[in-house]
Amino acid sequence: MIKLFIQLLMIVIIRQFFYRNYVGLSLWPFIILKNVHLKQDAVLINHERIHLQQQQELLILPFYFLYISEWLLRTVLYLDSYRAYQNISFEREAYQNELNMEYLSERKRFSFIKYLWSD
Repeated sequence: MIKLFIQLLMIVIIRQFFYRNYVGLSLWPFIILKNVHLKQDAVLINHERIHLQQQQELLILPFYFLYISEWLLRTVLYLDSYRAYQNISFEREAYQNELNMEYLSERKRFSFIKYLWSD
């Protein structure tokens, strides 16, 4: 219960921060949302919490370096930046498991690695 309370305190609303249809992102230790009603979106919050876990296990800065590097590489491969975003290993893990509210409690460390090469 205390852990959930602390995580709720780490949610910040910044409307101007988002581009197009994006509504949330994780910048450790914060979850940043486009508007306040998104705090009630359990799937979105779970998705962003998966990213927080990825960031933490990679000691934060290497996560951002790998995320951007993978996005750039995939953008060149696909010639489509949105398709590249959808296929970043970190995003694939989060999207595939966002409906499983128990995922973080059963997730193995560095699970995003198995999403690197599969399409």
